[in-house]
Amino acid sequence: MSRKIFHELHAALMCADPDAKCAQVAALWRDWQAGVVFDHSAGPPHDIPDAGRPERPALVEPSALRSRRMGSREGHGAMIHAICHIEFTAINLALDAAWRFRELPDDYLADWLRVAADEARHFGLLRTHLRTLGYDYGDFPAHAGLWDMASRTAHDALIRMALVPRVLEARGLDATPPIMAKLRAIGDQAALGILDIVLTDEITHVAIGDRWFRLLCAQRGLAPEPTFLRLFNEFDAPRLQPPVNEKARLEAGFSADEIATLAAERRAPPGAG
Repeated sequence: MSRKIFHELHAALMCADPDAKCAQVAALWRDWQAGVVFDHSAGPPHDIPDAGRPERPALVEPSALRSRRMGSREGHGAMIHAICHIEFTAINLALDAAWRFRELPDDYLADWLRVAADEARHFGLLRTHLRTLGYDYGDFPAHAGLWDMASRTAHDALIRMALVPRVLEARGLDATPPIMAKLRAIGDQAALGILDIVLTDEITHVAIGDRWFRLLCAQRGLAPEPTFLRLFNEFDAPRLQPPVNEKARLEAGFSADEIATLAAERRAPPGAG
């Protein structure tokens, strides 16, 4: 019996056990690269209330997350845990992008399956390091902001590519160097090595989202950068937080003018435009 790719993507997406999810994603990507022929037949994607995730961590509003001093053991662990949670959520985001928008070609599916495999690898590295600090994934609360945007953009691949890779993941390009500076200050060389890998891969992931956003814009006769700015404001996307990693954003497909415009938008009140 032939293997159904969208069935397997959905099974990985809904898997709540982190280790099993990562193993499923790695195996699926390995088989895809090896040339396994999958059956692409499937009905239309259905709405799902949430992706598979463990009972812990508890999800709270971002404002409810307590600030902890980075120099303390607890603060150090909380920081690594926060990044670990982002990477776990990113696995689900990539799986959902591959599973949901099945009208797009195999190149698109392969891109997001690759991203899911990268995110699973990042999660594994960070979770292993978190355990060396005396904690595990789920020991601190986390927020669901990344998945909330996925839910809001589930109806349109173009909007998903605009607002998840080009906004939420791109924010990681800006946030990672300051986090690395804090980790460097407390001498966490292991975490620095992991975040070097994460940052390099995330530039590629944002570039993948940028590529598909621009291709979808071209198919619809839309100018990419004005369309992105319109969606950015229409969905009240999170504004840029300085310092902006201009070099990484340029590598990922943003233009210098676009970065400058987004930096100016940072000064606008939420919902403006």
